[in-house]
Amino acid sequence: MVGRRPSPDRRSVGPPPGEPGQQAGRRLRVVSEDAYPDWEAIYRDNVERVYRQMFAKVGNRADAEDLTTEVFLAVLRPMRATASAGEVRAYLHATARTVLAMYWRRKLGRQVTTLDAEPVDAAAPAGPSNVEATERAQAILAALPERYEQILRLRFLEAYTIKEAAAALGISVSNAKVLQHRALRHAAAADEGTGP
Repeated sequence: MVGRRPSPDRRSVGPPPGEPGQQAGRRLRVVSEDAYPDWEAIYRDNVERVYRQMFAKVGNRADAEDLTTEVFLAVLRPMRATASAGEVRAYLHATARTVLAMYWRRKLGRQVTTLDAEPVDAAAPAGPSNVEATERAQAILAALPERYEQILRLRFLEAYTIKEAAAALGISVSNAKVLQHRALRHAAAADEGTGP
């Protein structure tokens, strides 16, 4: 019966879900009223929220705009336009976190700030509390075995990175991490013995 419209009493309604006559892969989904009508509406409703989130994290307009663009480009293909507003916002938020993590990974992969060659002692004048803290630190370090004292002195008093401290001590980076951990545990025990 080509060209004939079905009469109202002969609608083609499939069997309820889970019954034998239901076709595999053909499921109806109820779309809530709070769903977006199209991608433009998704963008208009969420762009400001995502931009504010990015601006709060990176602190400058240009990067926040770029990151907002990256978020929307990343969700364009995988996100369903028929998703509810809550699902869309949750997906955008998760994608924004991922994009932000990639941004910081790229940004911090290279040197961001430089420190002056000015010695630390010249920057912070020694007051009575600094003298007491210095004496306490010296007492704790003196109570430690030599290797533990060396790693802590390099890492925290001379501000070496773990890689630099390992090279200075002639050990691997992983060994330096273990050595530092053990030294800190011994230092904490030694500090409990000296008291505040």
